[in-house]
Amino acid sequence: MKRTAKFYASHPDSRKKHEAYQAGYNKKPKQVDKRVELTRENRKRKGYHDGLDLAHTAKGLVKKTPTKNRGSKSDMPGDRRARG
Repeated sequence: MKRTAKFYASHPDSRKKHEAYQAGYNKKPKQVDKRVELTRENRKRKGYHDGLDLAHTAKGLVKKTPTKNRGSKSDMPGDRRARG
């Protein structure tokens, strides 16, 4: 279990707050549309069981390992350390 998972396992109040925030964030239309787009493309490419994620990059949708798909300063804004 990684550090963040251990923290939320041992701090139930923080876990509830985090889950409430994530539930609201995941309901936003922009996030729903993003998931729909990725699901549609994964089904089209038959890529659910290959261990790779689809990443939104400047080149469009590109397959990446889950580790590399946690924010890239060259493709999309994000800090890998902040995203797990």
